[in-house]
Amino acid sequence: MSVVYCQECGFQNPESANYCSRCGALLSKGEPSVEATQTFSAEEVGALEHEDFGLEGPALVVRAGGGRAGESFRPTGDRTRIGRSPDCEIFLDDVTVSRNHAVLVQQNGKFHVEDQGSLNGTFVNRKRIDSAPLTEGDEVQIGKYRMTFIA
Repeated sequence: MSVVYCQECGFQNPESANYCSRCGALLSKGEPSVEATQTFSAEEVGALEHEDFGLEGPALVVRAGGGRAGESFRPTGDRTRIGRSPDCEIFLDDVTVSRNHAVLVQQNGKFHVEDQGSLNGTFVNRKRIDSAPLTEGDEVQIGKYRMTFIA
């Protein structure tokens, strides 16, 4: 039996599958693309300057997931909701994201992220968290979206 590897998460799926069993991404069954995607670890991103992203101030930059790499989100006040609900300030439209997945909270000029009881969890630097402070270059994963925090 032939298999198809997910381009988002690398999971091995049966050839008959249209969507990844692990992350829900659409599976590409055509010829492999000759394009290469440049990726960065959280440590490498931490070494980059704000000018490399064209951003000022705090933001989450999508690194992978949902075909939205490079898109950035800025906090909208003291509490910025993240989720699949269109009412959320950071709208991530994918089944791997809960309707009200997490909240980006600003207190005393510092940011932290709080999981809101999501099914798939919220991760900071690949560790599942209930609440965690964010510093420059931290990787935040919500569903299949991997984002880098820029302070």
